[in-house]
Amino acid sequence: MPHQPDPRTLTDAVRAGVDRHPDRAAFVYLHEDGLGMRPEELSYADLDRRARVVAARLRHATKGGDPSRPVLLLYPPTLDFVTAFLGCFYAGRTAIPAPLPDEPGERLARVSSILQDAKVGAVLTLPAYRQAIGAWLAASGEQDVMCLATGADEDDGADAGLWTPPRVGGTDVAFLQYSSGSTSEPKGVMITHANLAANQEAIRSAMKTPRGVVAGSWLPLYHDMGLIGMTLHPLWVGGTSVQMSPISFVKQPARWLRMIHDYRVEGTASPNFGYELCVRRVSEEQSSGLDLSSLRVALNGAEPVRADTLRAFVRRFAGNGLRPEALLPCYGLAENTLLVSGNDPDAPPVELTVDAQSLEQDELRPARTDHPSRTLVGCGRPKDTEVLIVDPMTLRVLPEGQVGEIWLRGPSVAVGYWNRRELTARTFQAATADGRAGYFRTGDLGALLDEELYVTGRIKEMLIQHGRNLYPQDIEQAVQESGDAFRRGGGAVFGVTDEASDRTHVVVVQELRPQATGDEEPLAPLAASVQALLSRQFQLPAVNVVLVRPGVIRKTTSGKTQRTLMRQLFLDGGLPVLHQRLEPAVAALLPATDTAPRPTTAAAPRH
Repeated sequence: MPHQPDPRTLTDAVRAGVDRHPDRAAFVYLHEDGLGMRPEELSYADLDRRARVVAARLRHATKGGDPSRPVLLLYPPTLDFVTAFLGCFYAGRTAIPAPLPDEPGERLARVSSILQDAKVGAVLTLPAYRQAIGAWLAASGEQDVMCLATGADEDDGADAGLWTPPRVGGTDVAFLQYSSGSTSEPKGVMITHANLAANQEAIRSAMKTPRGVVAGSWLPLYHDMGLIGMTLHPLWVGGTSVQMSPISFVKQPARWLRMIHDYRVEGTASPNFGYELCVRRVSEEQSSGLDLSSLRVALNGAEPVRADTLRAFVRRFAGNGLRPEALLPCYGLAENTLLVSGNDPDAPPVELTVDAQSLEQDELRPARTDHPSRTLVGCGRPKDTEVLIVDPMTLRVLPEGQVGEIWLRGPSVAVGYWNRRELTARTFQAATADGRAGYFRTGDLGALLDEELYVTGRIKEMLIQHGRNLYPQDIEQAVQESGDAFRRGGGAVFGVTDEASDRTHVVVVQELRPQATGDEEPLAPLAASVQALLSRQFQLPAVNVVLVRPGVIRKTTSGKTQRTLMRQLFLDGGLPVLHQRLEPAVAALLPATDTAPRPTTAAAPRH
């Protein structure tokens, strides 16, 4: 079979891999097997055959239906998801990767909203879930949505021979990447085949990815970093992707490092919390004998990158052959397919210590002696994407060193949100005050300095206090570093507005470590210590403090704190509070059962 040296679509890339090395492992999935992990391999030839089976069955089963309606994929994180996703490409259908819904729970509500928003035409899943999903579709009033089962047990080689290549253009929508919803309802980002090809090439250039690379990850397959960076990118360059489930990682973070050792993984990725988890929970015994010297690229993105985490991870595993240069902070988002910028894989991460007061006034200025400072981590230089920093109110392009909204333009920028014309026009077709048009407004805040991009936060999450711009992640970090009782990564800071005075009050919701969640009495000093700390360090008097058990703080699939959701849960009285100290004006915002008789003092514990 002839192949193209530079693939135009993902299907081209996989078919070229079949031609060059049919027996090479395209994927290795590590299943939990007792205390160990059992590998399941899928070669390029098998991947291609299974994808053709899915495509042929999808075409046959939905013949006469509307081919423009997307196909929803509901699978556990296994190789069956990969073959179904690729099968949609082989069928010329738009795929929607999504988490397998649990019952009950937020995940079911999220998938239900996707089903409604996307006007799905078919659902693909495993045989074990077909009946339950079919019943869910019927209960949702989706009688015209067909549910099809795929998987190795359903594989019939004869179907593969029925496949014919689809006619696919660069402007056709390859898949919908539903945003993780850290600040709003999920929206379907339309990624075209041309977007995907452009971003894969940007990743290859930025990361200097070699042909035949081995990548390894525990990230969810339906999340953009796990899907595009860790699953599709190895296919793009004829390499191998080694996977395990996020649950397997969280249970035992050492499994991720063992994967790198066992398979000589060259590239991996994780949000900041994954590296932090390894530092805290991988024992000396577990890391003994591990060789991490094969790791060229370890991307850190999807949530704020912390300099202390990078340093701690390098210190902890330097004795295992980890190179400091391997840690690569990066910035990306679904609306740009994935990667916007990334650090040089041959250089250590860039750190910039700035004056905290100037940062609160939207400027990056060198730190001053005896003045508070903040350390920012550079996310590298933009790759194949034009980046502007723009004042979000005046739309004026800002000079280097000033903080504003990050705007993007380039071939990786998606064409818009599915079935949302007005939002697409506002967000993807923005123009600056001086008339430069066609930019995507990210809603993220950042600055460029010496061509390095520094991401500082989200516009919607910014706390404005007395003319100062405070970043919630800085307050969260300060609280969690102030005492052993506070759980790292287990906090959410947000503002609530008292309409009577039009004042925004800062609320800190913080998880306690399990050993600190005892009786009520010892918790009062902890809440008071948070108030004293934030008054001293951030000049925030009378901060509202809510202490909760581990696991209360909601996160997106990529590990981002869902501050908007936490704010709503707080206002609805939906948090299982252990102890809280609230201003009277804030207590008055809560449901009546939560406001009396304790406007300023701690609540009795609620379970």
